Amino acid sequence: MAHAQPPGSSTSPGASDAPAAAWAPTVQGLTVTARTPQTQILLDRKVYSLTTNLQATTGTAADVLGQLPSVTVDADGNPSIRGDADVTVLIDGKPSAQFSGPTRGLSLQQLSADDIDHIEVLTTPPAQYKAEGSGGIINIVMKKRRRAGLSGSAQLSFGNRRRYVFDLHGAYNVGRLRLSGAFGLRQEARVRQVTDSRLAIDPASGALVKSTQFIDEHTLRHIPTFEASADYDFDAKQTIGASASSRQLYGGDRFFNEDDASGPPAGPPDAVSERHTHGHEWAVSHSEGVHFDEKLGRPRETLRLAFEHSVTREREHYLYRDVYTLPPAVPRFSDLRPNITLDKDEFSADYDLPLASGSEVKAGYDLEIDRNGFDNIGDFLDPATGQASINPAVTDHFRYRQRVDAAYAEYQAPFGRWRMQAGARIEASAASYLLITGNERGGRRDFGAYPSLHLERGIGQAGKLTLSLARRITRPGPEALNPFANSEDIHNLKAGNPNLAPEDSWIYEIGYDSRWGSVSFGAAAYYRFDRNSLTQVVKPVAADVVLITQENLPKTKSAGLEFEAGAKFGKRLTWSVSGDLFRSQIDARALGASGLRSTSGVNLKASADFHPDAIDTLQVAVSQTAARLTPQGSVAAIRLVNLGFRRQLRPGLALVATLSDVFDTGQRFHRLIAAPQLRDDYLLHQLGRVAFVDVVYSLGGERRAKASEFEYGQQ
Repeated sequence: MAHAQPPGSSTSPGASDAPAAAWAPTVQGLTVTARTPQTQILLDRKVYSLTTNLQATTGTAADVLGQLPSVTVDADGNPSIRGDADVTVLIDGKPSAQFSGPTRGLSLQQLSADDIDHIEVLTTPPAQYKAEGSGGIINIVMKKRRRAGLSGSAQLSFGNRRRYVFDLHGAYNVGRLRLSGAFGLRQEARVRQVTDSRLAIDPASGALVKSTQFIDEHTLRHIPTFEASADYDFDAKQTIGASASSRQLYGGDRFFNEDDASGPPAGPPDAVSERHTHGHEWAVSHSEGVHFDEKLGRPRETLRLAFEHSVTREREHYLYRDVYTLPPAVPRFSDLRPNITLDKDEFSADYDLPLASGSEVKAGYDLEIDRNGFDNIGDFLDPATGQASINPAVTDHFRYRQRVDAAYAEYQAPFGRWRMQAGARIEASAASYLLITGNERGGRRDFGAYPSLHLERGIGQAGKLTLSLARRITRPGPEALNPFANSEDIHNLKAGNPNLAPEDSWIYEIGYDSRWGSVSFGAAAYYRFDRNSLTQVVKPVAADVVLITQENLPKTKSAGLEFEAGAKFGKRLTWSVSGDLFRSQIDARALGASGLRSTSGVNLKASADFHPDAIDTLQVAVSQTAARLTPQGSVAAIRLVNLGFRRQLRPGLALVATLSDVFDTGQRFHRLIAAPQLRDDYLLHQLGRVAFVDVVYSLGGERRAKASEFEYGQQ
């Protein structure tokens, strides 16, 4: 499923697995890219370069992920592949605490897209990658600066609502030593509005109650980042390297006002209240890693040892003032302090042995240890004295620990016109948890083999047929297991389910892609079958309060046909279009549904670049995500339009202007529930229209990525 490619490019077997550089005619030192986006279809993944995406200059990782085929991103920054949100996000092929669990979406909204070289989407990942995540893997590969001597770049952007971005990158490579570093500062403003209208049967009285909720939320965040890396070649065979990164969120002021009303379905409400909130958010994520590479006796035979430690800490504090109009009551003052600590260690050993005739063997071992803590502390506040007293209804302490041992082996070889990659991964997981409040303990263990198979055959001069399958697992995370209800939103409580079982998934795909002159085209049919799939369930627990939790569905099925096409018309216009025609079926009878539920839909994305001259680029990108089925209802469709303009002022200096979500319709989450005990219309609208003007200055040439043997599996 390739996009338009320049003459002489190839995605056939034998091509390098590193992303191909854009075909770029040069006029007086000015470079104009000719593909948008640049795409490679490899044996086990799709690789999307961001070099022509103007949103990548000023946006975040969440912004550019949402523009990729097969990928959608919700208003909180959480990605999905083909509608499945159980996606594993890797950075340079490795997991990180900041991109795992409840902080993943926020971290993707903080990661500057300008630091990303390319993104890999693996819907049927090979055995060398962890088996976690039924939706597949998104691997974000950061830019590496390998140009000899001194190089660097600076970027300054200003946006609406007091937004700004400042990035400074530098590298110095001489002889055996390679050094690089980066510093960034981003200020983000977010405005969100929630409208919720529901009819529910009060579990206490059995009466039908109508309730409404409106929230107006404003958040301002400052996000400084720091990165550094060093590599040193002892000789031609041995290399040692170290890296460190830190990302903070401070000054995270959060204000929101909430209006609530409830009463009988007909007539005026009999309960009316307001909640005024002043909050503060603080978070820090840092990681440190070391690696050692040894080139062994045979050509390209390599051993890599690596260790990485990453930590994410979130500290929040919210002050509440509740005012009661009906029935009249004395205002109540309270606070809540949610704290999260995610700590991850990973050690890996990877061995790569290329053989004769294009064959290759890979094997390795991976150990991952997670230590997570969740603490929610709530107080009642005396309005006269300010004295605090613990509120046990909202205070809890939860600890979670997980260890995953994994070993894998892969074999890749040509067989006539076919090329095969076959592998198996064995994972043993042991997890335990403790709800300190109430001294509730639990845990689980699982052991499984996760095979993968990828086949590829060239057809004609430019065509390629691919077949693949993989088995995946989705283990419930700590928040999904914690039974204590989170009361940050007192009308929409959230709690885990300690009885959840891991989800077991099988994915099958068959694809074809080819090129006719300047037009490229690809299509892939897929089928996925899940057992014990994890799903969200909403239950009424009071007249105007619901509990959001998770359950296992016995089985779900989904199938679809994806396509991508692209072309280049002359020297001025390139375009690309992609889509996913899908059908999904869920078995929610265990949750009270009358039978199997099915839905069909089409997801569409398109983009075009117009080059009126050698120094200007105009870009437009549109997308539509179809409605999605849930066990109790559906999630509505989303439409998005982005615009961009770039002018190359002189060599090394460019001006970029972007406008994302032009019609302010893309950052919405509209959930409809039609269950026997509950009718709910919930709309979260994050005002998404964002304008930026950006100046980029580069010194010493472009930054380029260095392909890693373990990331790409060179063919």
